[in-house]
Amino acid sequence: MRPRWEESMSLHEGMTCERAWRVTGAEAADRHGNPLVHVLTTPVVVEWMEEVATASVQPHLSDGQGTVGSIIKMTHLAPTPIGLMVKVVATLTQIDGRRLTFRIEAFDEVEKIAECQHERVIVDLTRFHAKAGKKVGEGRGPRE
Repeated sequence: MRPRWEESMSLHEGMTCERAWRVTGAEAADRHGNPLVHVLTTPVVVEWMEEVATASVQPHLSDGQGTVGSIIKMTHLAPTPIGLMVKVVATLTQIDGRRLTFRIEAFDEVEKIAECQHERVIVDLTRFHAKAGKKVGEGRGPRE
């Protein structure tokens, strides 16, 4: 018997997804703890990369399933000034059971600014949230 996540999955290696954003001051490094650096910050590039990878596969999963990031190896190649558009392209390069591997690239209007290898894992969201919730019940919740 095949696992539930495999039954209705229409994912396939080579599928791609892309999205674009205009960089604003809210995404600048100086707004994220790096004073005097007024260009797109690396954590936002990583966030956008994960967002595109997630968006590419979510429509192909069964109800009650999602993905969570497990590995990201990103190289930020060039600065992007505020005001430019950034396009992020994710390609699903490998499916290994529940593990999905992506090649993701980001481009501003001039050049490639970042590239990464990213792994996401397909999870049953009910079980995933129950497991996370147990930590709060065990007294390991957020500290004040």
